[in-house]
Amino acid sequence: MSEAIVKAIQDGKTVLGIEFGSTRIKAVLVDESHQPIAMGTHDWENRLENNIWTYSLDDIWGGLQGCYKSLAADVQEKYGVPLTRLGALGFSGMMHGYMAFDSAGELLVPFRTWRNTMTEEACRKLVSVFRFNIPQRWSIAHLYQAILNGEEHVKDISFLTTLAGYIHWKLSGEKVLGIGEASGMFPIDSSVKDFDRTMLDQFDRLIADKAYPWKIRDILPGVLCAGEQAGALTAGGAKLLDPTGTLQPGTAMCPPEGDAGTGMTATNSVAVRTGNISAGTSIFSMVVTEEPLSKVHEEIDMVTTPDGYPVAMVHCNNCTSDLNAWVNLFEEFAELFGVKIDKNDLYGGLYREALKADPDCGGLMAYNYFSGEPVMGLDEGRPMFLRTPDAGFTLANFMRTHLYGAMAALKIGNDILLKEEHVKVDSLMGHGGLFKTPVVGQQLMAAAMNAPVTVMDTASEGGPWGIAILACYMREKAQGESLSDYLNNKIFAGQTGTTIAPKPEDVAGFDAYIEKYKEALSAEKAAVADFR
Repeated sequence: MSEAIVKAIQDGKTVLGIEFGSTRIKAVLVDESHQPIAMGTHDWENRLENNIWTYSLDDIWGGLQGCYKSLAADVQEKYGVPLTRLGALGFSGMMHGYMAFDSAGELLVPFRTWRNTMTEEACRKLVSVFRFNIPQRWSIAHLYQAILNGEEHVKDISFLTTLAGYIHWKLSGEKVLGIGEASGMFPIDSSVKDFDRTMLDQFDRLIADKAYPWKIRDILPGVLCAGEQAGALTAGGAKLLDPTGTLQPGTAMCPPEGDAGTGMTATNSVAVRTGNISAGTSIFSMVVTEEPLSKVHEEIDMVTTPDGYPVAMVHCNNCTSDLNAWVNLFEEFAELFGVKIDKNDLYGGLYREALKADPDCGGLMAYNYFSGEPVMGLDEGRPMFLRTPDAGFTLANFMRTHLYGAMAALKIGNDILLKEEHVKVDSLMGHGGLFKTPVVGQQLMAAAMNAPVTVMDTASEGGPWGIAILACYMREKAQGESLSDYLNNKIFAGQTGTTIAPKPEDVAGFDAYIEKYKEALSAEKAAVADFR
């Protein structure tokens, strides 16, 4: 046990980051050298209710408290002291979605998560007005779709926010968002580091005939950049986080961010011409661009870094869910014969088998769509596996095609960015569950992007560590020190990682696979229409 760590805990000098992922809420406590010293987790899962993907408020608060309890227990077990004070605190969550509240602070309709693909009509109309791509999962798309649907609750909206913004509000009293998360609510003007004023006015004119008692700018959160303080933990907030009353209030809080922004931070990908790929339940890539794209692409979203620089983002709703389902099936098969395999060993063995496969998967095809996939024009999903009668139906090809399937929509979107828009990328950092098994995810992702992919040694900490680092930046930054300089000089200096360059045969194989993938997409669309 380190006496320095114990003293930092007792003196309130540790920093806590908590991130709400799709299937797990995770907390990471870091010491004064920014290294993780304790962790907490809580598993949760969204549910489909009335054809809407959602989590209840009980899910949110039970999950937050369960995660914090797990963290506090880890601190007590490792260091023999309670966690009573923090030096700084930050929250992040799944980007986008829709949480609308009335003037009494009551949720008007169940939380609509990023996973919902129900706003196509709204997006089409908003794109024509803004001349800016509006993805289906963005908050403004959900709001406008509710208006188009004539939903009664819209007139009563007093505050509109995201999951991270909601938690931050309840714990600090501040109705704000970090700029990266805010860019998933409404378009940002990076020159002023705020919502685009012209588009705010355009939206008000668009809905003027509804005569709502609010203007769009009045119901959106305030926008803050990384490094600014976003309030402090209130007494009520401390009790919400830690119902035992052990944690004291007063902790400074950084702006709440989305998992995209924390992923950029955790992989040191906030500078121009850097990029990162997050691969878990969903998958997305983000590249910080040198200049605006030449035209609007529905497959590419323009968001920002946590300090407000423009980012081209390809976001896909589906990644590892179908892959995980198949691994679970193999686990069930093994247990049928009395064989218990450690889950990490099972994933590792199956993933490594994929490296023995034919580069084009030998005639196998997998569509991993548990839910709709706007990048591919799908409102709903049907996981589907196909093969030709003469295909090379081996375990290696089977695993490789499901790994390809997990990356396919992302590759299609990035082919536009890299091949049509000629965006330059000097480095790509990978993080998330897909990269947990060494080499395999990196090698195949390098083939998908036709660019080297690096996984840092700290990348496994992911978003919770990223939001903790953003809280550290708020607390420690020097006068005028940029987020990029802070990360380079104080966080990643001396850090090591593994870089894998694309193999020409893998690139050619993945390209061949994608051509067949696009040709057979009609089968997936038919399954959505006919298999219910």
